[in-house]
Amino acid sequence: MTFNGWVQIAIYSLIIIAITAPLGGYMTRVFNGERTFLSPVLRPLERLVYLICGVNEKEEQHWTIYGVAMLLFSLAGFLSLYLLQRLQAGLPFNPQNLPAVGEHLAFNTAISFVTNTNWQSYVPETTMSYLVQMAGLTVHNFVSAATGIALAIALIRGFARRSAQSIGNFWVDLTRCTLYILLPISIVVGLFFVFEGMPQNLLPYTAVHSLEGAAQTIAQGPVASQEVIKMMGTNGGGFFNANSSHPFENPNALTNLVQIILIFSLGASLTNVFGRMVGDQRQGWAIFAVMGVLFLAGTTVAYWAEASSNPALAGLHIDQAASALQAGGNMEGKEVRFGIANSALFATITTDASCGAVNSMHDSFMPLGGMIPMLNIQLGEIIFGGVGSGLYGMLLFVIIAMFVAGLMVGRTPEYLGKKLESREVKMAILAILILPLSILGFTALVSVLPDGVAALNNSGPHGFSEMLYAFTSATGNNGSAFAGISANVLLYNTTLGAAMFIGRFLMIVPMLAVAGSLAAKKIVPISAGTFPTDGGLFVGLVVGVILIVGGLTYFPALALGPIVEHFAMHAGKLY
Repeated sequence: MTFNGWVQIAIYSLIIIAITAPLGGYMTRVFNGERTFLSPVLRPLERLVYLICGVNEKEEQHWTIYGVAMLLFSLAGFLSLYLLQRLQAGLPFNPQNLPAVGEHLAFNTAISFVTNTNWQSYVPETTMSYLVQMAGLTVHNFVSAATGIALAIALIRGFARRSAQSIGNFWVDLTRCTLYILLPISIVVGLFFVFEGMPQNLLPYTAVHSLEGAAQTIAQGPVASQEVIKMMGTNGGGFFNANSSHPFENPNALTNLVQIILIFSLGASLTNVFGRMVGDQRQGWAIFAVMGVLFLAGTTVAYWAEASSNPALAGLHIDQAASALQAGGNMEGKEVRFGIANSALFATITTDASCGAVNSMHDSFMPLGGMIPMLNIQLGEIIFGGVGSGLYGMLLFVIIAMFVAGLMVGRTPEYLGKKLESREVKMAILAILILPLSILGFTALVSVLPDGVAALNNSGPHGFSEMLYAFTSATGNNGSAFAGISANVLLYNTTLGAAMFIGRFLMIVPMLAVAGSLAAKKIVPISAGTFPTDGGLFVGLVVGVILIVGGLTYFPALALGPIVEHFAMHAGKLY
């Protein structure tokens, strides 16, 4: 680890803190239906959307209707994206004449992008046409992100309202998020990416000859427009197989910084939206602090693990120390232009959020360095998290933490003046337990099936980590991978698709039930026995509950994978 590396991490952290309140204030005005500086331009378009779709923007929905609207919208998105892939060969904007996508791969990809997972079992530049990339994948990058944010706003309304039977209107929240937040930022930053060297065209791939005379095909296309929403919407699906380590997706250090800022920007700002909508910004900053503590802890461990020397190379007398002439540490699978610090930081950020983009290969990380991205997802990606999903996942943990606090002092738990009774606690626990049930269940299944083991490129604990990471990423709707696994086979495409569905929708339904139940409650006045939820004690309690729940749930699986691999590597038992 170097001073320069820590300076870069500190600068990034300060930028996220600085943009949280201004962007949070803007988002609050958008979802409250207040006038913004974009209203003169976008308000007429918003009204036109409602007119065409037959939506009454003043009509709010019960949580069940809100949930049904979300599910039907997602179903329509899944079917349209599946058909678009299957009909690809006969559709326009396919200069490479790519064939139709196979059945089980189209199924996997459709679920992946509808659920904001963006897991890719394929090589994008040799599989998807420009039309599918734009009208299919990029469109779902927008609407799946907007869906997640809308759901978070619905839960916030549950805490903010009293004796209410509604939690908003899904169609209005979806429209406003897309028009006022996602599209404007995407247009501005997309133009910046083009300026920095990202392609944005519809030209056929370019055939060239290298200096050695070898033939080479250079893929290009509408990259910049997909890249910006891929990051800001915490989607992660790349235009190229190498994702953000590809120079066309991430040309330089400046674009790398902008990309990781985009990943956290909306998730961090939603904590401020939460504080503003419940009437106390300190509550939002307390949630931000919980996320910040876990983020810095994960970054530190990942940076330390990757900056340390590789024990497998110790006997070869190779200099692995950082100096003015070399990065040092474990540079396998990393871009020289980004180095150790930015690779570890990017890996932590992308798995704290449900992004899944990578600028280095997680499969090449040191055992404990690779464990951090895996653990970040297993905790539910609540550390700033996916747009919307991170906040509502964190608030479910807050409900559990307040329940524990209530047990310790012998009184009914409450949060923000709302009594947390058995219904809310049960629904929160159900939503949280769905994730390990899917992750561990599917991993156990494929680990005993011949087709599951045959897809691995590694044996032993690292091979187990590849399987565990795949279902962790799918269930957590992240999309990154230990890329040593060959997932484009029937077994993995179907089981990973099922895991994505479970991780998205089976968590959302109980969360919406919590939102509806809280909205109907009256607010209880603060008393001498009320647990303060805007200070250090609250932050410590929530962090402790998250780590205890995560540790008890996943430690046995992590011990079979990265932890065993770590000790075996230091004992000279591997390689």
